[in-house]
Amino acid sequence: MPHGWQILERPSEFSEVRSALTGAGSYGVVLVGAAGVGKTTLARSVTESLRSQVHWVASTESSRSIPLGVFAHLVGPSTSRDATALLASARESLVSQGNSIVGVDDAHLLDELSATLLHQIAVDQTGRILATVRTGEPVPDAVTSLWKDGYLRRIELQPFTKKQSVGLVESVIGGRLEGLSADLMWKSSGGNPLFLRHLVEGSIDAGTLRKVDDVWQLRGPTAVPSGLVELLESRLEQSGEDVLGVLKILALCEPLDIDALTELAGDAAVDAAEMRGLIRFQQDGPTLNARFSHPLVGDVVRSKIGRAAERRLKGQVVQILRRRGLDTPASRIRMAQLSIDSDQSVDNELLTTAAKDAIYLSNLPLGERLARTAFDRTGSLQAGALLSRALLWQGKPAAADDILAKFAPDELDELQLVQWAIPRLSTLFWSMGEVEKAWKILELANERVRHPSLALVLDATAAALTVHQNEIGEGIDKALTVLADPQAPDQAVEFAAFAAGLAMPVAGSGDEFEPIAARCRAEQKTTDGMIRVMVRYCDVLALTHTGQLDLAAKRAADYADFSSVGQFLAWAIAKIMAGVVATARGDFPEVVSSIEQALAALSAESPLPWQLPGRLLLARAYAALGRVGEAERVLNDAAAHSGPSMALHEPQRLISKAWYAAAKGMERRAVELARAAADNARHSGQFALEAEALHHATRFGDRTTAARLAELTGVVHGSPAPLFARHAAAFAASDAAGLDAVSVDFEHAGLLLSAADAAAQAAHLHDAAGDRRKTNESGANALRLADLCGGATTPAVKTAARPLPLTSREREVAELVAAGLTNREIAEQLTLSVRTVEGHVYRACFKLDVADRDELAKLIKKKS
Repeated sequence: MPHGWQILERPSEFSEVRSALTGAGSYGVVLVGAAGVGKTTLARSVTESLRSQVHWVASTESSRSIPLGVFAHLVGPSTSRDATALLASARESLVSQGNSIVGVDDAHLLDELSATLLHQIAVDQTGRILATVRTGEPVPDAVTSLWKDGYLRRIELQPFTKKQSVGLVESVIGGRLEGLSADLMWKSSGGNPLFLRHLVEGSIDAGTLRKVDDVWQLRGPTAVPSGLVELLESRLEQSGEDVLGVLKILALCEPLDIDALTELAGDAAVDAAEMRGLIRFQQDGPTLNARFSHPLVGDVVRSKIGRAAERRLKGQVVQILRRRGLDTPASRIRMAQLSIDSDQSVDNELLTTAAKDAIYLSNLPLGERLARTAFDRTGSLQAGALLSRALLWQGKPAAADDILAKFAPDELDELQLVQWAIPRLSTLFWSMGEVEKAWKILELANERVRHPSLALVLDATAAALTVHQNEIGEGIDKALTVLADPQAPDQAVEFAAFAAGLAMPVAGSGDEFEPIAARCRAEQKTTDGMIRVMVRYCDVLALTHTGQLDLAAKRAADYADFSSVGQFLAWAIAKIMAGVVATARGDFPEVVSSIEQALAALSAESPLPWQLPGRLLLARAYAALGRVGEAERVLNDAAAHSGPSMALHEPQRLISKAWYAAAKGMERRAVELARAAADNARHSGQFALEAEALHHATRFGDRTTAARLAELTGVVHGSPAPLFARHAAAFAASDAAGLDAVSVDFEHAGLLLSAADAAAQAAHLHDAAGDRRKTNESGANALRLADLCGGATTPAVKTAARPLPLTSREREVAELVAAGLTNREIAEQLTLSVRTVEGHVYRACFKLDVADRDELAKLIKKKS
């Protein structure tokens, strides 16, 4: 393990306990909490901070049967059997020195005489007491009265919050914990520090908690190591066989409604399990469900159930649940899971429907398991198509294609042909790059399918393929035609919405996607939950491109609420949504955090195509933060997704490369790449991307973008395009006041790094005009805004931070000199002659009054 476990401070609780021990009129405290919550740790840390003498004793099950057991060592060699004499002797030893504290760990295990001694000390106020008591355990009356009668303060020690739990784990593993894994670990541990420690250590040893691309993620079941097993088993052994029977049933089917649980295990046993704090009840709508108080208890109980008992117990649950309606996805999934592992018969239609439900809910590992079981039992195309889709979305395209290759299209009817063709061509197109083969399958299906609704499904699929090949206008037309048809089935609507949602925002009509997104949100029908997730991504993309950043962030947050770790792929795409909004805002630390986690979650046997937009955002964020090496690595990784099937993202790839060039100090190259991105976007109909690319070129120093940006304000909807045009016009006219004004408006719009660049460009112009006051004001504003973006370092911001009397080309060459490149290497990068580079170096040295190349490099590094 990278780091050792540390004590996580609880400042408010520490202060409260310390005050109870030292304050006037207070004579101690009883800390109450669950086993492992940190009572003893907190108690000991408080007493260690005091100068008082502390007598610590720890009660145990064995000492409970001995009168004055934990205090026996204080009585001495007396053979007296007089309880009063024994109490007096022990009391004298404890409080004779004055200002002493009696510390009792696990006071609920005190024998009656010891509890009486503690009570006497509190009543007589002859010493201060610090005791710990475990929640859910029987407590001697003498101890209970300590707080009930007001002698001691009772403090409930709560489990760690999620933030505390994640902070503790990350301090131990020495890295960032994936958000979805953090949710699972916090819920599994219940925020209990001891449970959390055992869970982390056990999962690392089992290999289920591992580091992927600098992000730690938990995949597979949580591992419970021997130390925690022993702790929990001792508690279970004391609960009795009837309570253990309740726990075994719940371990196989959590949550379970109270009626089913009591029918199976009996009222008395269920009540006893609740009273011992092993289970709890939670109202889920109209149903009162039983759950474990700590999920890790379920893991330990499951280890005590043999295969035969498991099949029998699950069979009993199935018999009860069969009497109820299976009218929700959750109920069908549960019944299917229980049935296939029970001694009861399995309904094949239920298996297929439950597999579809799981895929609908984006739980692809579960969908794969159920679909594979159905496919193995029936060999049906419906089950095979579901299995193929679940495999595809998990980055297993070859396995997905193998399933569908088992079917001969000539033997399929129209419906079956569509069910076969859509998943197969999707695999070929997006994951295997077999573009021509995918279109041929679509053509084959179109030749044979005559049913209008099925033809619409094929048309919607064609729209999605067309958009991804960067034929934006044609793709939008195809998608809108499907969406306008009242006969369009759900699958056609969703595929068409997916196509339109990717194309309309970049085309400049993102506002027109809102009613489509609203329709999909309202209907909530799908056969493929991942397509629904994609439509949600498109929703956030459209809002971002039209400048509605607050609403985009809210939608992204709303869409990121997932109920199970099995939905990690959908969770990853939700993280990319957050990255889209954060990139627009210039919140690059958030971009890095979100996208790194997304890419780790999207890691698979074969690269998933949805890694591409995430990687392009991440590369831009790294470049803006000056992390050039990481930006280069991510751009190289993104090359794995290049090709005609992902041509839609080519403008974004060129924009990211432009930012990488700018981060390396190659400003002219950055302008060239931004202009190339604009040209590509213009020719394909991505007019919003064209406007954005020209805006980047302006920020890198291009003064020729104003005319085209002015034209685009009549084409691209939303607030950003007019701001881009105003910025370009002010920059072209060397209008410092205009740049200051547009900087303010950029900031109000939430485009913070654009605001920083406009202010930085204004500062340069003020400086050239000799207006020192305005130079300082604009420069300070630029640096303030850049700091809000995580300390971003754009070419314009660099100039504002360290104005140098150099031309842009001289500064570019000087940056590369500082990076350690030779004149020949600089010439190759900038496509110049070596003699020209030497001339720029000479003039830069002359203007900056340095003697040679080495001093030039030192000065540039110092200014950085």
